[in-house]
Amino acid sequence: MPEDPIAHSELAALTRRFEEVAEKHDREFGIIKSDLTAVRLQIGNLDQKVEALDKKIDRNQAQIIELLTQLGGQRPDAG
Repeated sequence: MPEDPIAHSELAALTRRFEEVAEKHDREFGIIKSDLTAVRLQIGNLDQKVEALDKKIDRNQAQIIELLTQLGGQRPDAG
């Protein structure tokens, strides 16, 4: 049975379109994957900044408590 040239041509066109769409999806997936990696890095940086702020707040609170404790033993009218 001879091949139908129209069917062969249509099959080739469909195959080509399928491959183009597959390549486009691969590129888009790569872009999304790259974006997610960037977001993860930013979240990691934010976590580090929050930890640093927590430590700074803890130090400041300790200093405030120490100063208040020192002031608690003094008379208000002494100067």
